[in-house]
Amino acid sequence: MAFWIASAAGLVIAYLLGAIPTGYLAGRLLGGIDIREHCSGSTGATNVLRTLGKGPGLAVLVIDVLKGVAAIVIARALCPWLASQLSPTPPTASDLQVLIPWIVCLAGIAALLGHGRSIWLNFTGGKSAATGLGVLLAMSWPVGLGAAAAFGIVLALSRIVSLSSMIAALTAIILVCGFDHPLPYRLLVIAGGLYVILRHRANVGRLLAGTEPRLGQSSPAS
Repeated sequence: MAFWIASAAGLVIAYLLGAIPTGYLAGRLLGGIDIREHCSGSTGATNVLRTLGKGPGLAVLVIDVLKGVAAIVIARALCPWLASQLSPTPPTASDLQVLIPWIVCLAGIAALLGHGRSIWLNFTGGKSAATGLGVLLAMSWPVGLGAAAAFGIVLALSRIVSLSSMIAALTAIILVCGFDHPLPYRLLVIAGGLYVILRHRANVGRLLAGTEPRLGQSSPAS
Protein backbone atom coordinates (compact mmCIF):
# COMPACT_ATOMS: atom_id res chain seq x y z
CA MET A 1 0.00 0.00 0.00
CA ALA A 2 2.83 2.42 0.85
CA PHE A 3 4.37 1.98 -2.60
CA TRP A 4 1.10 2.81 -4.34
CA ILE A 5 0.62 5.90 -2.18
CA ALA A 6 4.14 6.96 -3.15
CA SER A 7 3.38 6.22 -6.79
CA ALA A 8 0.21 8.32 -6.70
CA ALA A 9 2.22 11.21 -5.25
CA GLY A 10 4.75 10.82 -8.07
CA LEU A 11 2.02 10.93 -10.71
CA VAL A 12 0.44 14.05 -9.22
CA ILE A 13 3.83 15.77 -9.22
CA ALA A 14 4.45 14.68 -12.83
CA TYR A 15 1.09 16.11 -13.91
CA LEU A 16 1.63 19.38 -12.07
CA LEU A 17 5.10 19.76 -13.58
CA GLY A 18 3.69 19.21 -17.05
CA ALA A 19 0.85 21.61 -16.30
CA ILE A 20 3.13 24.58 -15.60
CA PRO A 21 1.86 26.99 -18.31
CA THR A 22 5.25 28.19 -19.54
CA GLY A 23 4.03 29.71 -22.79
CA TYR A 24 1.07 31.39 -21.13
CA LEU A 25 3.31 32.90 -18.44
CA ALA A 26 5.75 34.11 -21.10
CA GLY A 27 2.90 35.87 -22.88
CA ARG A 28 1.66 37.52 -19.71
CA LEU A 29 5.06 38.52 -18.34
CA LEU A 30 6.80 39.54 -21.56
CA GLY A 31 4.00 40.78 -23.76
CA GLY A 32 1.05 41.42 -21.45
CA ILE A 33 -1.07 39.13 -23.65
CA ASP A 34 -2.93 35.85 -23.45
CA ILE A 35 -0.93 33.71 -25.89
CA ARG A 36 -4.03 31.58 -26.50
CA GLU A 37 -5.63 34.53 -28.29
CA HIS A 38 -2.85 34.83 -30.85
CA CYS A 39 -1.86 32.86 -33.94
CA SER A 40 -2.58 29.15 -33.43
CA GLY A 41 -3.91 29.57 -29.88
CA SER A 42 -1.42 27.04 -28.48
CA THR A 43 0.73 27.74 -25.44
CA GLY A 44 3.67 25.85 -26.91
CA ALA A 45 7.08 27.16 -27.92
CA THR A 46 6.21 27.51 -31.62
CA ASN A 47 3.33 29.87 -30.95
CA VAL A 48 5.47 31.83 -28.49
CA LEU A 49 8.16 32.09 -31.17
CA ARG A 50 5.70 33.46 -33.71
CA THR A 51 4.07 35.83 -31.23
CA LEU A 52 6.90 37.04 -28.98
CA GLY A 53 10.09 36.25 -30.88
CA LYS A 54 13.09 33.93 -30.82
CA GLY A 55 14.30 34.54 -27.26
CA PRO A 56 11.01 33.80 -25.50
CA GLY A 57 10.32 30.92 -27.89
CA LEU A 58 13.67 29.28 -27.10
CA ALA A 59 13.22 29.82 -23.36
CA VAL A 60 9.77 28.20 -23.42
CA LEU A 61 11.13 25.29 -25.47
CA VAL A 62 13.94 24.60 -23.01
CA ILE A 63 11.70 24.86 -19.95
CA ASP A 64 9.04 22.61 -21.50
CA VAL A 65 11.70 19.97 -22.24
CA LEU A 66 12.99 20.24 -18.67
CA LYS A 67 9.45 19.74 -17.34
CA GLY A 68 9.36 16.33 -19.01
CA VAL A 69 12.83 15.43 -17.73
CA ALA A 70 11.95 16.48 -14.18
CA ALA A 71 8.70 14.51 -14.17
CA ILE A 72 10.50 11.26 -14.95
CA VAL A 73 13.51 11.87 -12.71
CA ILE A 74 11.36 12.77 -9.71
CA ALA A 75 8.93 9.88 -10.19
CA ARG A 76 11.79 7.40 -10.61
CA ALA A 77 13.56 8.62 -7.45
CA LEU A 78 10.63 9.67 -5.25
CA CYS A 79 8.52 6.54 -5.37
CA PRO A 80 11.09 4.08 -3.91
CA TRP A 81 12.28 6.62 -1.33
CA LEU A 82 8.80 7.60 -0.17
CA ALA A 83 7.70 3.98 -0.06
CA SER A 84 10.68 3.15 2.17
CA GLN A 85 9.71 5.99 4.50
CA LEU A 86 6.06 4.99 4.73
CA SER A 87 6.41 1.22 5.05
CA PRO A 88 8.32 -0.90 7.57
CA THR A 89 8.84 -3.45 4.77
CA PRO A 90 9.85 -1.46 1.68
CA PRO A 91 9.80 -3.09 -1.77
CA THR A 92 12.73 -5.35 -2.58
CA ALA A 93 15.17 -4.60 -5.40
CA SER A 94 13.50 -7.22 -7.61
CA ASP A 95 10.08 -5.68 -6.93
CA LEU A 96 11.38 -2.23 -7.86
CA GLN A 97 12.90 -3.57 -11.06
CA VAL A 98 9.42 -4.62 -12.14
CA LEU A 99 7.43 -1.72 -10.74
CA ILE A 100 9.58 1.32 -11.56
CA PRO A 101 9.16 1.05 -15.37
CA TRP A 102 5.40 1.17 -14.89
CA ILE A 103 5.71 4.23 -12.66
CA VAL A 104 7.90 5.89 -15.31
CA CYS A 105 5.31 5.04 -17.96
CA LEU A 106 2.43 6.56 -15.99
CA ALA A 107 4.48 9.61 -14.95
CA GLY A 108 5.35 10.30 -18.58
CA ILE A 109 1.71 10.14 -19.63
CA ALA A 110 0.77 12.38 -16.68
CA ALA A 111 3.35 14.99 -17.74
CA LEU A 112 2.09 14.96 -21.34
CA LEU A 113 -1.52 15.34 -20.21
CA GLY A 114 -0.50 18.13 -17.85
CA HIS A 115 1.13 20.09 -20.66
CA GLY A 116 -1.73 19.59 -23.10
CA ARG A 117 -4.53 19.88 -20.53
CA SER A 118 -3.24 22.19 -17.83
CA ILE A 119 -5.37 22.56 -14.73
CA TRP A 120 -4.20 26.20 -14.52
CA LEU A 121 -5.57 27.01 -18.00
CA ASN A 122 -9.00 25.37 -17.79
CA PHE A 123 -7.52 22.20 -19.27
CA THR A 124 -6.09 23.81 -22.39
CA GLY A 125 -2.42 23.98 -23.30
CA GLY A 126 0.22 23.08 -25.85
CA LYS A 127 0.71 20.06 -28.07
CA SER A 128 3.14 18.27 -25.74
CA ALA A 129 5.97 17.76 -28.26
CA ALA A 130 8.68 19.52 -26.22
CA THR A 131 7.60 17.98 -22.92
CA GLY A 132 7.42 14.62 -24.69
CA LEU A 133 11.02 15.06 -25.81
CA GLY A 134 12.02 15.68 -22.20
CA VAL A 135 10.22 12.51 -21.12
CA LEU A 136 12.05 10.55 -23.82
CA LEU A 137 15.46 11.92 -22.88
CA ALA A 138 14.95 11.04 -19.20
CA MET A 139 13.48 7.63 -19.95
CA SER A 140 15.86 6.51 -22.74
CA TRP A 141 18.37 9.03 -24.08
CA PRO A 142 19.06 7.07 -27.32
CA VAL A 143 15.37 7.22 -28.22
CA GLY A 144 15.20 10.87 -27.20
CA LEU A 145 18.24 11.82 -29.25
CA GLY A 146 16.92 9.87 -32.23
CA ALA A 147 13.60 11.70 -32.06
CA ALA A 148 15.39 15.04 -31.68
CA ALA A 149 17.57 14.27 -34.70
CA ALA A 150 14.52 13.39 -36.80
CA PHE A 151 12.86 16.63 -35.73
CA GLY A 152 15.94 18.67 -36.67
CA ILE A 153 16.38 17.04 -40.07
CA VAL A 154 12.74 17.41 -41.09
CA LEU A 155 12.64 20.98 -39.80
CA ALA A 156 15.77 21.89 -41.79
CA LEU A 157 14.24 20.44 -44.96
CA SER A 158 10.63 21.58 -44.59
CA ARG A 159 10.70 24.53 -42.16
CA ILE A 160 7.41 23.17 -40.78
CA VAL A 161 7.39 22.59 -37.02
CA SER A 162 4.20 20.53 -36.88
CA LEU A 163 5.42 18.07 -39.51
CA SER A 164 8.78 17.80 -37.73
CA SER A 165 7.06 17.09 -34.40
CA MET A 166 4.90 14.32 -35.84
CA ILE A 167 7.84 12.68 -37.65
CA ALA A 168 9.81 12.84 -34.39
CA ALA A 169 6.93 11.12 -32.57
CA LEU A 170 6.81 8.35 -35.18
CA THR A 171 10.59 7.98 -35.03
CA ALA A 172 10.44 7.56 -31.25
CA ILE A 173 7.84 4.80 -31.62
CA ILE A 174 10.01 2.95 -34.16
CA LEU A 175 13.15 3.30 -32.05
CA VAL A 176 11.60 2.21 -28.75
CA CYS A 177 10.18 -0.89 -30.43
CA GLY A 178 13.51 -1.62 -32.13
CA PHE A 179 15.65 -1.27 -29.02
CA ASP A 180 15.56 -3.54 -25.97
CA HIS A 181 13.23 -1.66 -23.63
CA PRO A 182 10.73 -2.81 -20.98
CA LEU A 183 7.14 -3.14 -22.10
CA PRO A 184 5.98 -0.10 -20.05
CA TYR A 185 8.52 2.11 -21.84
CA ARG A 186 7.24 0.93 -25.20
CA LEU A 187 3.64 1.53 -24.19
CA LEU A 188 4.53 5.01 -22.95
CA VAL A 189 6.23 6.01 -26.20
CA ILE A 190 3.48 4.53 -28.38
CA ALA A 191 0.71 6.20 -26.35
CA GLY A 192 2.64 9.47 -26.02
CA GLY A 193 3.58 9.55 -29.69
CA LEU A 194 0.01 8.97 -30.79
CA TYR A 195 -1.17 11.62 -28.33
CA VAL A 196 1.24 14.18 -29.78
CA ILE A 197 0.08 13.35 -33.31
CA LEU A 198 -3.56 13.60 -32.24
CA ARG A 199 -2.86 17.04 -30.76
CA HIS A 200 -1.66 18.07 -34.24
CA ARG A 201 -4.80 16.96 -36.07
CA ALA A 202 -5.64 20.52 -37.16
CA ASN A 203 -2.12 20.83 -38.55
CA VAL A 204 -2.59 17.62 -40.53
CA GLY A 205 -5.57 19.19 -42.29
CA ARG A 206 -3.53 22.28 -43.19
CA LEU A 207 -0.61 20.12 -44.35
CA LEU A 208 -2.90 18.22 -46.70
CA ALA A 209 -4.36 21.51 -47.95
CA GLY A 210 -0.91 23.03 -48.40
CA THR A 211 -1.67 25.92 -46.05
CA GLU A 212 0.45 24.97 -43.03
CA PRO A 213 2.77 27.91 -42.22
CA ARG A 214 6.53 27.53 -42.19
CA LEU A 215 8.95 29.06 -39.73
CA GLY A 216 8.87 32.81 -40.15
CA GLN A 217 5.28 32.83 -41.35
CA SER A 218 2.29 33.72 -39.22
CA SER A 219 0.03 30.90 -38.12
CA PRO A 220 -3.71 30.87 -38.79
CA ALA A 221 -5.98 31.40 -35.81
CA SER A 222 -7.15 28.25 -34.11
